[in-house]
Amino acid sequence: MNSWEKFKMSSDEQIEKELQAKNLNAPRLSPTDILNTIVAEQFYVFPGTVLTVCCITLQNGYNVVGKSAPVSPENFDEEMGRKIARTEAINQIWALEGYLLKSKLKEQI
Repeated sequence: MNSWEKFKMSSDEQIEKELQAKNLNAPRLSPTDILNTIVAEQFYVFPGTVLTVCCITLQNGYNVVGKSAPVSPENFDEEMGRKIARTEAINQIWALEGYLLKSKLKEQI
């Protein structure tokens, strides 16, 4: 796990701890739930560009894509591009898994 992933997870984990401390334990997603949906990650920087793409494959085979590209090519850093693109892709997983959980909860009513 690189430094950005550690920061992101520590931030998500801190929020999780706060939710638990406030006894907000109704059905919800956790950072672990999101990470457990991931089976593969691929990154690609298009030749001659500063565009970085992250493709995450989920357990069911569905793919989410995140992207990153600095405005100034001088600011391009492949590691940072990967971190930003991955975060964008993971944010999509939160939305998808949230929708799925809400649908399952509605079925129980």
